[in-house]
Amino acid sequence: MADFTMPSLGADMDEGTLLEWLVEPGAPVRRGDPVAVVETAKSTIEVECFETGTMAQLLVEPGTTVPVGTPLAQIGPTTERAEKSKKRISSIRP
Repeated sequence: MADFTMPSLGADMDEGTLLEWLVEPGAPVRRGDPVAVVETAKSTIEVECFETGTMAQLLVEPGTTVPVGTPLAQIGPTTERAEKSKKRISSIRP
């Protein structure tokens, strides 16, 4: 499992506030997908995922301020159900 952590969104950023989750536990995520909205001292930014898999667990509630590097969520491997769907679709296509 991979940790999705509070990113450093600027050279002087020490902490950020998680404003909103854009995904729910169990949702598939891909590298580059926006998964959360974070507020810094200077702006509000949609934060992208750096892993592909399934959003396994949200660790921080919206409205919480945490230091850079703090795990916000855990991303697990793609679920078995999603893998089976992919295989079924690819076996149908020529």
